[in-house]
This record gives sequence, C-alpha cells and structure tokens, in this order.
Amino acid sequence: MIQLHHYPGTAAMVPHILLEELGVAYERVHVDRTADAHKRPEYLRLNPNGLIPVLVDGGLVLYETAAIVLHLCDRHPQAALAPAAGSAERSEFYKWIVWLTNTLQATLIVYFYPERWVDPGNAAGAAEVKRQAQQKVGGMLDQLDAQVAAHGGNWFLPAGYSALDAYVFTLCRWTRNFSAAPARERRHLGPYLQRVLQRPAVRRVMANEGLQPPYV
Repeated sequence: MIQLHHYPGTAAMVPHILLEELGVAYERVHVDRTADAHKRPEYLRLNPNGLIPVLVDGGLVLYETAAIVLHLCDRHPQAALAPAAGSAERSEFYKWIVWLTNTLQATLIVYFYPERWVDPGNAAGAAEVKRQAQQKVGGMLDQLDAQVAAHGGNWFLPAGYSALDAYVFTLCRWTRNFSAAPARERRHLGPYLQRVLQRPAVRRVMANEGLQPPYV
C-alpha cells in the first residue's frame, strides 16, 4: 500500500489531494514536525534532507513534492491528472510544475524562514528579507491570476482539472495570512481557489488534516 508521510498544511497537501482524487488505497503517516520527527534517524533514512513529504510506493521511496506528483500522474494515467505524454500541453504542465516548486514555493520558504538567510540574531535583516520575499510572491501571484484569466476556464489548464490545481491551491493557501494582498484577493485567483476548495477530494483533505477556516 502507498504511504504518505505528511504534516498538516505543508507541501504534503499536494500529493494528499491527488491521492484522494485518485481514490486509491493509501495510508497517511503523521510526521510530527512540532516534535522534530522529520529530523529523527528513522525519517532521515527516508529523506536525508529532513523535509516533508515522503511517498513510499512498494519498494520506491520518493521525496520532493514535484517528483511525487509526477509519479502519481504517470502511475495512474487513466485519471488524466496530467496531459498526455509527448504533447505540447504536457510540456506546459512541466513548465508550471517546475515553476511552482522552484520559483513560487522556494520564495515562500524564504518568506516563512527569513532567518535562514541572515546572520544569527540579525532580526532587522530577517524582517527585510521577509518583506522582500512577500513582495516577490505578490508578483508571482499576479502571474497565476493572469494564467487563470487567460483562457477563461474553471481550472488552471484549459483542458481541465489537473495535478497543477492541487499544487496552486496548496501554495496559494500559504499566503492566507499575508499582511497584504493574499492570493484570495485577486480577481480571478480568488474565485478559482474557491472552486478547487469545493472539490470533494479537497474537502476530505481539509478534514483529514484537521484544518480550520480560513482554508485559503
């Protein structure tokens, strides 16, 4: 059986949503980040980086959210959570999944952990890094808003719901407590996030992870 090692509200929400969309049998393994369970030897044997999530699928152990997403899409092509391999649409899918993990998510990590980018004790420096990261994220959210508006459809890609919707939703959710202009306040992105939230699989994930409003 598939095992998803996760902690509520983290990037693990992306594969969690996909597993619920797929309807396959899987087990959620809670990794208590508040107790540094992700830094313990038994977890580091799964992911030496000490990051969440990890997916175990038989003898395969995967970390990196984007890699897990691609694995699930490829293992379950009948679900059509990614465009057909070899198509131009698939290339667009690759572009966005790399952008989400490497550009938006990476900048959000800077926002949440600014102290990692300054000398120890440099509170003023950390505050400046945080402000700059939030500003950069704002521009990226505008880019997402423009993408949703570009084709006028209900989902992120013109062809329909895909794994990208789970990824966009999860990362946009991280901005819900921004001091200004969270994702939900954008003209097209706000209604789009509510559409994703209303999917039964997403509602089950909110319940599974014990999350409370505001969801986005």
